[in-house]
Amino acid sequence: MSSVPSPLSRPYARFRRGARPGHERWNTWNAPKAAVLGVARTLTSATRLVDVMHLLRPEDGIDKFFTVNPGSAFADGLDSYLAGLGVQVLSWKEATRRRFDLAVSCSVHPTMRRLDAPLMVLPHGAGYNRLVTESTGDALSRRELMWRGKVVPEAIGVSHQAQIDRLAETCPEAVPYALAVGDWCFERIIVSMSRRDRYRSRLGAVDGRRLVVIHSTWSGHSLLGRHPELPLRLVTSLPADEFAVAAVFHPNVWARHTRPGVLERLGAAMDAGLMIIPPEEGWRAAVVASDWVVGDHGSTTFYSAAADRVTLLAATGLDELDPASPAAAFGRGAPRLDPDGDVYAQLLAAARLHDPAGLRPVVDRQLASVDTSGEVTRARMYAFLAGRGVGVPDAPPQPLPVPDPEPVRRTAATAYDVTGVHEAGGVVGLQRRPLVAGHHTEALGFYAVTTEENHPHWPHAAEVLARTVADAEVAALDWVADAAVRYENLNVLVARLDESRCLVRLRGGRRLEARTERSWGERRPLLDPVLLGSAVNLWMTGGQRAKDLTDGLTLRTGRWQVRVAFTEPSGGGR
Repeated sequence: MSSVPSPLSRPYARFRRGARPGHERWNTWNAPKAAVLGVARTLTSATRLVDVMHLLRPEDGIDKFFTVNPGSAFADGLDSYLAGLGVQVLSWKEATRRRFDLAVSCSVHPTMRRLDAPLMVLPHGAGYNRLVTESTGDALSRRELMWRGKVVPEAIGVSHQAQIDRLAETCPEAVPYALAVGDWCFERIIVSMSRRDRYRSRLGAVDGRRLVVIHSTWSGHSLLGRHPELPLRLVTSLPADEFAVAAVFHPNVWARHTRPGVLERLGAAMDAGLMIIPPEEGWRAAVVASDWVVGDHGSTTFYSAAADRVTLLAATGLDELDPASPAAAFGRGAPRLDPDGDVYAQLLAAARLHDPAGLRPVVDRQLASVDTSGEVTRARMYAFLAGRGVGVPDAPPQPLPVPDPEPVRRTAATAYDVTGVHEAGGVVGLQRRPLVAGHHTEALGFYAVTTEENHPHWPHAAEVLARTVADAEVAALDWVADAAVRYENLNVLVARLDESRCLVRLRGGRRLEARTERSWGERRPLLDPVLLGSAVNLWMTGGQRAKDLTDGLTLRTGRWQVRVAFTEPSGGGR
């Protein structure tokens, strides 16, 4: 055996990448005792890995490094993701030349045997469910875990004891290394529930809007694979003032089809208001914020059901799931969404029939001991470091709420198909559905557009035109007068004055100033110019109206309503 000392037997400052040579007295903190390597293979596993590596505390004498295990078809963007975190990143070649006290990965591949470190593998989703046809790291199988008759990992963390029972059937040699550690990711979702209002605000679920989140895993069996038009159908079928719609796509979708490719493919839906959650972070906040989930067999849909969200499946992926897995049972038992049916009616019906206990038996077969997951996972990792003098902290780890979502979005829709009714007492009920060129066939009601709409025909067919920018070059009074001449078809013109006031011009020339009213102790509501113009148009065409506009109107969209007062100029309204 060679007498050359290993790197970790030398002064640690010489080993640590980026360490400055010099005396230990220059250190602010004590030199690290142990080194742990985080091994990422895909963006999916990397985001979960970063989560888990936070369980290792630098104050306990642990130095952390990261590397990318090469060879995955879904590794695009992984290097830049890690670099953006500011962590210490080693090349795979460099990582395999050094010795570490522990290597941690949230995916598994036989090439990880090349590391000079005990390997601990953890799931990167809600347990292990997929059938493995090639090395993807998505399941616990012999081809993933074994190399020349030897089990590669020295610790295998699973989310539930039932997965160990399944492991006994597929790779019994690995069972002695397996341990049920729960799910640290879901523990963070649960602790984030206190920030639901904060997340909802970031995702537009305000002023009575409820949030629908589309979840799609990857592959041809996924929601996107089976129903690529469903995001556009949802966002154009649901009333824009009653629903906000966001989408979460598996990182493999982004890696395989590129970020520009994903955003371009969903461009029409984004023009209609769809928000897209980036693959690195935000999906957990979306789970917390959501009211409905339309998904498939992916882990994020499963987590949403575990969080008691109203869940509908548009795809099940049963062909690529282990039939004995909870995910397969979830696919067989969860309520369905018919993508070709009335999605609005289906969402409302699902909410009425929702029973949080309905899927609980399936969820409990996948996620166990959630409230102790961090403590169990940390204890297993620290056991590998005990020989270096690293002790397990006395207090269990406290999960932090997940970061605020940062959705990718475009400007608000610029054209709507509006339906509604004029009710007694000056109440106008409205529903606005976004118009998307090439995807709109027959009007349900009348068109209301903004000055930013560039469709060649819709502005000339619209009954309502609104200028949504308050700080405009042309004064509001001048703009409404000029627009009334240019667009003879219009019944109502609206120009925003500020967030709660608008100038309104009716057919015939009558002008009014509209402002929202508020009750004591409430914030003053915002006033959407298109919504206001649509309500006034319905009032003008309503045969049963008994009040003049100066008596005020109440605008109602779903469960939300706002009272609007109108005043005329002191010399008359014309």
